[in-house]
Amino acid sequence: MTTIWTRRTFLLSSLIGGALVGCGQPTSTPAIAALEIDPHTTCDLDGMLLIDYAGPKAQIFYAGQSSPRFFCDTIEMFHTILSPEQVKPIKAIYVQDMGKADWDQPLGHWVAAENASYVLGSKRHGSMGPTIGSFAHVSDAKKFAANWGGKLLAFSEIKADMVDLSGGALHDSRM
Repeated sequence: MTTIWTRRTFLLSSLIGGALVGCGQPTSTPAIAALEIDPHTTCDLDGMLLIDYAGPKAQIFYAGQSSPRFFCDTIEMFHTILSPEQVKPIKAIYVQDMGKADWDQPLGHWVAAENASYVLGSKRHGSMGPTIGSFAHVSDAKKFAANWGGKLLAFSEIKADMVDLSGGALHDSRM
């Protein structure tokens, strides 16, 4: 009797699972891995070569696109995703862990943006001037803020009015 119920339960589970897959219900989403920048990787907003500039970089994977959109600065990435015009579904966002990456020539060390800690308002600049430092570990972010200044924030605490794309160029009296 137990064998019959086990078979029926298995068959019923298989049919329900198959029906859900047939209805377009997600079963499991494969992880999206961050891609590394190379000498030809350009910024989605301004075409700058990422490898030529200091500071944390970012990449966004949009639904329906196999390659990410790269950004030469975390400010640009936040400006893009916090813009009211941003309606494209996002599959993943990565930023560089500046606790491990070299600030002046950052390569690798990608972390999920929503899990990172950020430092806004430090004395360190990125490709476009003032930037938001990104860190995999809050302890690294706190150490960075102690050395360079700035305010520690979580991903969800960064708001549109904090991401000025003027990059300080408008305030540079040498220009």
